[in-house]
Amino acid sequence: METALTRLVGVRHPIVQTGMGWVAGPRLVSAAANAGALGILASATMGTDRLREAVREVKSRTQAPFGVNLRADAADAGDRVRIMIEEGVRVASFALAPSAELIAELKEAGVVVIPSIGARRHAEKVAAWGADAVIVQGGEGGGHTGEVATTVLLPQVVDAVDIPVVAAGGFFDGRGLVAALAYGAAGIAMGTRFLLTSDSTVPDAVKAAYLAATVKDVTVTRAVDGLPHRMLRTELVETLERSGRTRGLFQAVRRAAGFRRLSGLTWRRMIRDGLAMKHGKELSWSQVLLAANTPMLLKASMVDGRTDLGVMASGQVAGVIDDLPSCAELVQRVMKEAEEVLWALVRADS
Repeated sequence: METALTRLVGVRHPIVQTGMGWVAGPRLVSAAANAGALGILASATMGTDRLREAVREVKSRTQAPFGVNLRADAADAGDRVRIMIEEGVRVASFALAPSAELIAELKEAGVVVIPSIGARRHAEKVAAWGADAVIVQGGEGGGHTGEVATTVLLPQVVDAVDIPVVAAGGFFDGRGLVAALAYGAAGIAMGTRFLLTSDSTVPDAVKAAYLAATVKDVTVTRAVDGLPHRMLRTELVETLERSGRTRGLFQAVRRAAGFRRLSGLTWRRMIRDGLAMKHGKELSWSQVLLAANTPMLLKASMVDGRTDLGVMASGQVAGVIDDLPSCAELVQRVMKEAEEVLWALVRADS
């Protein structure tokens, strides 16, 4: 199936595997790329040396195009961009809007720039700055999310910009792909669905928790970092919501120190990143500090398998997923379902 997305990035199928921290590592990304989707490597939880190693590992596993997701507000964003350019990465993905200067630097090097956005005005801004496409995540999506459903946000953005739009939030099968195409999207992006594959390195106990969840077990909370965050509702999440601010800040400082040691970042760098995060978002310093909690809470579950100590970011689709296919099986299934749905519509019309 050829769309504006497949032509833009050179993949076989209009499907994107999103850059999930601690989840979208070289194994998952290369498996998604080999399946014909666009795999996105998550770099926010890596130091720059590890990023270069991870990119090279993906390149050793696949000849297909892939991308790297990075934080545009990170103090070392420029260094990460240079690594991507030097290593020949095809796509730059951003969770926050990159600057016009960063977009220009990437495009001059031939890198396709695809920011993720959660509002029409953000899509209009990055399109005006030269972004090649956008991923539009509706409120159903996992992790940090907004309040507007994909079915409302997606057509708004499609009508507002003249670059390819990729739909995210609530997608897991071929019917969703066809629906997104009907809205005018050039493809779909999936996070939770790729997390729940046999190629994902997430521990089995954590995958089992996702598979056991119902739609009602996926919630949005501000207790983790002060921002709306969609995740599985667990005893830990409920405890965080009940905790007083003093206790929460104490835990945040402790975990922030752990993330600093793990990532190799200095306190100065973390403070600079915190200032960038705070800018324009009306966050208190308490919320900025709590944000340092998030990487360690995610690592506890996604890497260490401690569902009792970690949080599990999740889209609402976790409640309707009940298997663990390989990336190849998943992509093939989605495309087969989409073809069947399209043919059924054609037959019904005739």
